[in-house]
Amino acid sequence: MAEPGRSAAPTVPRARGDVARRAAGSAAAGCTVAGAVAVTLAVVAGPGPGLTGYVSEAGIAGSAHAATYRIGILALAGALLLIGAALPPGVWAAAPALLATGAVFTAVSGAVTCSDGCPLPPFERATAADLVHGGASIAATAAVVFAMITLAVSGPAGRTVRRLAGVAAALALPLSATVGLAMLVVGRGPLVGVLERLILALAVLWGLSTATALALCKEPHAVRSFR
Repeated sequence: MAEPGRSAAPTVPRARGDVARRAAGSAAAGCTVAGAVAVTLAVVAGPGPGLTGYVSEAGIAGSAHAATYRIGILALAGALLLIGAALPPGVWAAAPALLATGAVFTAVSGAVTCSDGCPLPPFERATAADLVHGGASIAATAAVVFAMITLAVSGPAGRTVRRLAGVAAALALPLSATVGLAMLVVGRGPLVGVLERLILALAVLWGLSTATALALCKEPHAVRSFR
């Protein structure tokens, strides 16, 4: 039996770590909402081509809502970093690494704007900035989807986080594959526009629900950490 005064000592840093993770989860939820609202406002209020175009067209140079769009994208990038910071100890290291990678590429996609129409091959002639922007956007989406898969099979993540990740991954994988195939076969149009918005909306909903679950901290690992 541990001596009095020593058994409780290890719980202090654990408790502080749990508080920090809950705070990171709360901040991640706030950034996700703020980012999604800003991007949505920029897309809806902008003069873009509606569902036939890409979401990124709201951020092209010269757009009246470009600043709002970029702020929203940066907020979403921050949310990914904060979700990674809010994950409990013992989660596979690949999960926070993938979220950090997704955050970096998301920030790059917001910083490097595409030209008018955000053209991409093989049907349109693209500039270097278009390729960087498009590549960063694709890499960011892929990193987030792989993070979902990793969390879905990582036991220490907790039951709720695993279930949210599993459902999101099951929906995101076929959607992502369909978007990629449509871009290569059909190109720009209503099909790609709608599918792109669906995958982005799914990523935002997953991020918000996961951040909220981590902020509430009702998973079994949180209970064990105070024992």
